[in-house]
Amino acid sequence: MNENVNKLKNWLSAPGAGESSRAELAALLSEYETSGEEGAAADEINDRFYRDLEFGTAGMRGVMGAGTNRVNVLTVRRASQGFADSLLLAAKTPIKIAIAYDNRRDSDLFAFEAACVFMANGIETYLFERLSSTPLLSYAVRKLGCAGGVVVTASHNPKQYNGYKIYDATGCQCLTEEAERVAAKIAATDIETGIRTVADRYEGTPAARARAAAESESLLHLVGEDLENAYIDTVFALSVNQNVAKNLHVVYTPLNGTGNIPVRAILAKADVGTVDVVEEQALPDPEFTTCPEPNPEKAAALKLGLELCRAKQAAGSPPDILLATDPDCDRVGVAVLSDGAYTQLTGNQIGVLLFDYIVTSRRQKGDMPERPILVTTIVSTPLASVIAEKNGVETQKVLTGFKYIGEKINGLEEKGEADRFLLGFEESCGYLSGVHVRDKDGVNAALLICEMAGLYKAQGKTLTDRLDEIAKTYGYFVEELAEFVKPGQKGMAEIRAIMAKARDPKMRDGFSAKLAHYNDYEQGPAPRSDVVAFAFADGSSAILRPSGTEPKLKIYLSGRGDTPEAAKQSIDRIKDEILRGIETE
Repeated sequence: MNENVNKLKNWLSAPGAGESSRAELAALLSEYETSGEEGAAADEINDRFYRDLEFGTAGMRGVMGAGTNRVNVLTVRRASQGFADSLLLAAKTPIKIAIAYDNRRDSDLFAFEAACVFMANGIETYLFERLSSTPLLSYAVRKLGCAGGVVVTASHNPKQYNGYKIYDATGCQCLTEEAERVAAKIAATDIETGIRTVADRYEGTPAARARAAAESESLLHLVGEDLENAYIDTVFALSVNQNVAKNLHVVYTPLNGTGNIPVRAILAKADVGTVDVVEEQALPDPEFTTCPEPNPEKAAALKLGLELCRAKQAAGSPPDILLATDPDCDRVGVAVLSDGAYTQLTGNQIGVLLFDYIVTSRRQKGDMPERPILVTTIVSTPLASVIAEKNGVETQKVLTGFKYIGEKINGLEEKGEADRFLLGFEESCGYLSGVHVRDKDGVNAALLICEMAGLYKAQGKTLTDRLDEIAKTYGYFVEELAEFVKPGQKGMAEIRAIMAKARDPKMRDGFSAKLAHYNDYEQGPAPRSDVVAFAFADGSSAILRPSGTEPKLKIYLSGRGDTPEAAKQSIDRIKDEILRGIETE
């Protein structure tokens, strides 16, 4: 522990640490000196300083606060210096970078601090004037011809988190090789002496500092509404069937994040009949007062939206669907009115509906491309592949992480075959139907979801009705996600131990169903990943994967059967056997 206490003391004198961070750590140090090694302060110091906050293939994400294992001004500056060094190493000409941020506490501050580091390194910087979505950042990188991009966000994590995601020149999250190069540059940057910044020239709020810097720094440009309007026009051009949602009644919640303006703009442009917004969750709220976990996959995140739906229903005007976007507006959750009640759809169900809608509509209109492609992930429903095969669409499966879908789009674009791309989706409510960005796009998805809901409503059907039709045509598939939260240093060790048990041959011998295939993605081929997959002869499967953005172990379960009940029974059996094998609860 003494080593970590010494790190804390060094942090107290580090340039740029800030008065609030120093006060936070001074109070912690005082408590430690009183309570000693056995007190809670010792554990807190250890968690804050036992490592540098990991910069992985998804960038940097963690709890905000003072310390090397926290998101704060110093760790953001250090990450920015490492990214700048990596970009400059590869650059042959002067380069540009775009920076966006969401509604989280200090996101605007961290974005400005990042901009100041890039400017100090001679990089022309485009900083968004107001909070903006992740897909808009990806669009900006491409539109402005940048060498890279940064978005300050922790996506759907709870309020105490923030993060720093990096993008390459294609608008795609940096792939493994580049992310490792950036991580090495960050690790080589001394947090006290190795960072160049112009931040100390400016005082006031982040917005005031940004305006002052834009007036005096030739390398800084503030990005306004014009680019967002161009993005909205581009997304609207992806419409499959225009003017089909005039009969639709939608409730929408941006969960206090960045979706409020762009989603409402795209729904207005699509002439959606009625859009009611959850007012308590419309404006930015870094505390997420009404939604502690702003993840549209989770039922709790939809609580207020569903309450508004039911209130409208009781008043005689029932909404057809509820839409919810996460704070950086790259994911969309959906609930549907069916048989008088609202049912939340899974990410897999939405992905299947979107794919089926695009394929069916484009075939009917006669504009299906030659050799069309669906790109999805290894943990997403196999039903999509079945639909693809029956409709002459090639399925390409990638590791979890939308950047791998973006990589596939890049490959198509390089060959002049971008028009082959129909849809990319992952089970965690992320979708993309165009090549205007290289990340999941909640605005794009909201447009298409409303289109298909309006089209089916005109036919007397709901989205759940269409799901029933799909099941009768292609078979019954059921998916389930089991999650185990394992925070801190102890939690990381527990997750590593569980994954080791999953790789033990004893696990493979312990299943009652015949094991048809076993794959350890850590063994290759590249890109490698800490993922273990079991596929069974009855069509069921289980995949174990530590989350790349949260202290969680995830187990993705999939079942197939002649009935939904049979598919669910296979999932329950596999889940029980895996839990016994890894000895967790």
